[in-house]
Amino acid sequence: MKKILFLAITAVSVMLFQGCQLGDNLDKDPNKPTTVTPDLVLNGICNSIYMEPWDDVARWCQYNCCNYNYYGNNEYNWANASMSFTTIKNVIKMEEEAKRVGYDAVNPYSALGKFIRAYQYYNMTMLVGDLPLSEAFSATNFTPKYDSQKEIFIQILKWLEEANDEMTTLLVNGKASFNGDIYFNNDLSAWQKVNNAFALRVLISLSSKESDADLNIKAKFANIFSNPTKYPMLNKNSDGLQYVYNNTFNKYPVNPDNFGFDATRYNMSATSLNTFAKLNDPRAMFIAEPCGAKLKAGIQPTDFAAFVGAPTNMDLADMSSKAGIDNGANYLPGEFSFYNRKRYYSTYTAENCIQIGYAEMCFNIAEAANRGWITENAKTWYEKGIVSAQDFYGIGTGAIDVYFFKPGGKVTDGGSYNKFTVNFDQSAYLQQSSVSYAGNTATGLGQILTQKYLAFFQNSGWEGYFNYRRTGLPTFSENGPGIGNSAGGSLIPKRFKYPVSEVSNNSVNYKAALQSQFGGSDDINASLWVNK
Repeated sequence: MKKILFLAITAVSVMLFQGCQLGDNLDKDPNKPTTVTPDLVLNGICNSIYMEPWDDVARWCQYNCCNYNYYGNNEYNWANASMSFTTIKNVIKMEEEAKRVGYDAVNPYSALGKFIRAYQYYNMTMLVGDLPLSEAFSATNFTPKYDSQKEIFIQILKWLEEANDEMTTLLVNGKASFNGDIYFNNDLSAWQKVNNAFALRVLISLSSKESDADLNIKAKFANIFSNPTKYPMLNKNSDGLQYVYNNTFNKYPVNPDNFGFDATRYNMSATSLNTFAKLNDPRAMFIAEPCGAKLKAGIQPTDFAAFVGAPTNMDLADMSSKAGIDNGANYLPGEFSFYNRKRYYSTYTAENCIQIGYAEMCFNIAEAANRGWITENAKTWYEKGIVSAQDFYGIGTGAIDVYFFKPGGKVTDGGSYNKFTVNFDQSAYLQQSSVSYAGNTATGLGQILTQKYLAFFQNSGWEGYFNYRRTGLPTFSENGPGIGNSAGGSLIPKRFKYPVSEVSNNSVNYKAALQSQFGGSDDINASLWVNK
């Protein structure tokens, strides 16, 4: 009897033990790894920080317009912003995994992590204002306090300084090896240049705070600019942070696949295209086509008068009726220019999308010189910015070939485009009264800001709008039925509302942040600290 009882207890024990083992195994998903190499995490992060062209943001920057309600509109119906906290969580994971696989505390992933934190927090705070930062990403605190926008900018600049220092140390000591980089093929020295160019962007964005001793932006800008050995900078367009497209899994957003759906459902915006045309800038012919109404009136296709954008604030029904259609023979009535269909619809790789670029850096340096932050020739950097921005399109002194779509043609057929050759003198362009630098005056500053806005065309995400909001230049279309401000009226909003998740999950700190910034209201028409 005892033997039988012992065997029964033994059998139950074995079953319980096996059950525990089975339960442990059930807790683990064999298809979901608990660890991953840092290069794989970095690869995903690199894709997540990219801001694409020809989306809603480009329309809000007034580079292009939607003229057909089914596909969208041009209204600033802003509600709750989307944040990038998931990307920063991935940065934290990347840093943890780098240490797990044997990297030192200071390593390429930690240096890149600081830059990406700075880049993402800059973009987030510029949309909404104060944000959780110092208490964010805690494993125990699920209701983090909000840091002020000033505190966020101080931390952004600190991260960028630390990233530069770490990158220098790693490069000098031969410990800069890493993988997973889709932008520079794992070249940390290239990232260091981008990091420092971005620091200049951040400092320029704080121009209204130049007297704030805590920020000390003028001295910081001058220190970075005057020490190229310590702070390597971009030297040419190819040094910039650019997203590159291919024919398969990451096609350019405007391509032959969507030609039949929206090629005539969108047209150019007056704010950008009319400025290009007014300055006799051949970039107009690369990004747009001459409008049908002007051609029917006898204006030549390469005459700048043939390039006309629609005011963003125009009533959508009015814009739709005037934009024109391609009926196989003529544009009717065709009062506005469409996208250049040769450049944007004939391939899947139209152009790289710049995130942080050389031309912008040149204009930021020119602006700093204009404002007296640095003792440098603003005219030199202003012209460098223009030349590099035009070079992005392959434009320089000499004969330039431009292509315009033939009505009724096939987008991928080379014979469906008319080719025209224009002669361009870049020196003469720079000497025009409207372009020639007017000196360190308000007029000269306006020229710098206008050319920087043009260089941002379909590049750098929000920067065209951010610079307009900061300076009022160039003049955007507003106060019209097409604006549609969701908070009422027809003004361009100044910010987004906070994410719904903050309203529901962190309400006490959310309300305190609203009270300290905007008198308690999550108002899209309220000014951020950075612009006051």
